[in-house]
Amino acid sequence: MRSQLISFIGSLKADRRVMSFNEAETKQEIIVRILSFLDWDIFNTDEVKPEYSVGEERVDYSLRIGDANKVFIEAKKIGEELEKHQEQLLSYSYKQGVRFSILTNGVTWWFYLPWQEGSWEQRKFYTIDILQQESEDIASKFIDFLSKGNIGSGKAVQNAEEIYKGQQRLNILKDTLPKAWNKIIEEPDELLIDLINETTERFCGYKTDTEMIEQFLSRHKNHLIISATLPTKITRRTRPSVTHLTPGSILGGYSGKSISSFYFKGSQYQVRFWKDLLAKLCEILSTTHRTEFDKVLGLRGRKRLYFSRNKDELWDPRKIGNTNMFVETNLSANSIVKLCFSVMALFGYSTKDLRIEAH
Repeated sequence: MRSQLISFIGSLKADRRVMSFNEAETKQEIIVRILSFLDWDIFNTDEVKPEYSVGEERVDYSLRIGDANKVFIEAKKIGEELEKHQEQLLSYSYKQGVRFSILTNGVTWWFYLPWQEGSWEQRKFYTIDILQQESEDIASKFIDFLSKGNIGSGKAVQNAEEIYKGQQRLNILKDTLPKAWNKIIEEPDELLIDLINETTERFCGYKTDTEMIEQFLSRHKNHLIISATLPTKITRRTRPSVTHLTPGSILGGYSGKSISSFYFKGSQYQVRFWKDLLAKLCEILSTTHRTEFDKVLGLRGRKRLYFSRNKDELWDPRKIGNTNMFVETNLSANSIVKLCFSVMALFGYSTKDLRIEAH
């Protein structure tokens, strides 16, 4: 079967007459012969039924096993636009309960799973182009999808569904990747901050700090964000107002904002920088929970420690009150707030106990 298909496909590639075939010639010279190589009995009309009636319309071929329609094939002459015929074919297939359909002009073969979700175009799971693809690959796919044995066993549909699901995954990933990128830019994670910091140091020999990197990303955000649609409304800029950030807000909404103060358990504390929030909160908790505060040593990031008794293990250590411990403060605003919530959780506090004022 395979060797015959490869030989025949090779002869088609070399045959200059192919591009001038009309519809009847396309069926006789290409489609029927390929079906014969795939073990279909082309002389048995109970198996390869030409001009199969679907109501008042007809499908060029129905491939049948027993009394069941397994595949509908609609054939057009070479060079004819196939897209305008797919809706009719798939509609027939769906109504007749046929799970596999093919639209072809002899050279191009479009394979469909009519019962899948989505538009007609989305139900097309594979394309064979005899003049462009390798003969061995074409033969393998014809066998996978259209051989009588695979159609009869259900293996053909299984092979098709695997490819279809793979394409669906790819479509989801293509749609999601821009969203993931935009989230990284809008709410930079500590890994991104660390990467930029390390790369900057390799270029110039100096380490920068988290706030400078966040300001850089915020300043160039409009150039880095991937937008699928153009903005439809231009709003007038107004003077920024103070925002009360709480865990009820979208976590990660701190990037690009400046902190002015925070409330913990109803008491207000003035701070100038995000790192001051972390240091002051740790100082408060170390005083309140003196005997168990060393539990924070178990908190760590994906690449670095957050707390240590050895300040040399941290990039930007800040001593915590009267303890012998230090906290890492070279973190993004988002990471600092998340770490504050993690520290609070160690000692039984609710996220509602912290409220942040920023603009």
